[in-house]
Amino acid sequence: MMILLLLALQAQDKPAPDVADHKYGDHARNVFDLWRPSGDGPFPLVLYIHGGGFMAGDKKTLGAGTLKAYLAEGWAVAAINYRFTDAAPAPAQYLDCARALQTLRHRAKEWKLDPKLVASTGGSAGAGTSMWLAFHDDLADPKSEDPVRRESTRLSVIVVSNGQCSYSPLFAEKIGMPRPNFERHKFFKPFYDLKDGEFDTPQAQERYEKMAAVTYLTKDDPPALLTYSYVNEEVTATSNLELVVHHPKLGYALKERMDALGIECKVVCKDQPPVSAVDFIRKHFKK
Repeated sequence: MMILLLLALQAQDKPAPDVADHKYGDHARNVFDLWRPSGDGPFPLVLYIHGGGFMAGDKKTLGAGTLKAYLAEGWAVAAINYRFTDAAPAPAQYLDCARALQTLRHRAKEWKLDPKLVASTGGSAGAGTSMWLAFHDDLADPKSEDPVRRESTRLSVIVVSNGQCSYSPLFAEKIGMPRPNFERHKFFKPFYDLKDGEFDTPQAQERYEKMAAVTYLTKDDPPALLTYSYVNEEVTATSNLELVVHHPKLGYALKERMDALGIECKVVCKDQPPVSAVDFIRKHFKK
């Protein structure tokens, strides 16, 4: 009930999108909204990918204040819906968001967008998806008969909250979160299309690697601002599950690897001074 009330209040204060529920795929949830600032453009673009464990959530959760702050900078904003895991396991959710981005780039001239300047934002599942898009090799297929598929999926910068560079229970264990960890969460089995007893099989380990953003990290990838609403405390196999799956350790593990490659990565926990998402995006759009 509180979530519905929050969405209703946000909707009252949020400007109507310039492009509403634009379909980018065949599924009912393959839609996005697009807002543009006033002016002639071309406008840099910020993607908003919602959270919800890949099982719930909606593009409507984009906050009115966040939207207005981005528009005030002269940036366009696109809020994306994608398939849940009851429709298809991962990487369907990643690929849906990639397709949405390719669609936006394909329509860039018509919608006054700058296809070279694209940031991605979101929390939890939206953060993990943003990371996967940021670090994965470009999914563009220059020889495709589909002009949308010829477009790039590369990003300029990401600003995410409570994000996971990997959903692998093995990776989490290596960085200090004992088993069971991720496998305790209800998102886990449908996301990986696994059953009880399959969590440590070679097939499962292959899926863990494929779905982990950190797997694809290379020196040409974009900078990242990672914020966490938890303190960087130690956990046990019975710690609060929300802390476990949104733990700052996941951010620091990514930062260690990005630092080694010379890519800027900032991690900000609950007990630390905040860093402005707008400032971070602006800095890297200017670069």
